[in-house]
Amino acid sequence: MANRHRGEIEATLSGERYTLVLTLGALAELEAAFGGEDMLALATRFETGQIGARDAMRVIGAGLRGAGYDIRDEEVAAMQAEGGATGFIAIVADLLSATFGGPAA
Repeated sequence: MANRHRGEIEATLSGERYTLVLTLGALAELEAAFGGEDMLALATRFETGQIGARDAMRVIGAGLRGAGYDIRDEEVAAMQAEGGATGFIAIVADLLSATFGGPAA
């Protein structure tokens, strides 16, 4: 079971239940993927709704890898979420909320 106090969330992707967490390494991976933006800039960017499909794929992939899954972003791209695109955005919002503080999405 995910421990929100450690920044973990649970999400169902393609019918399978996963734990996701943005570890320091996962956050560093995202900083590199988003052109060197720091953690605060990333959080602010997503908080203002500036997120695309590739962004969601990267955040979810980093969260899965942070939780110990050996999965590439290309594999995440092939996954499905309940609610389609809205479901992916909800997962990203919940993960960022758990990571940076705030209420559950």
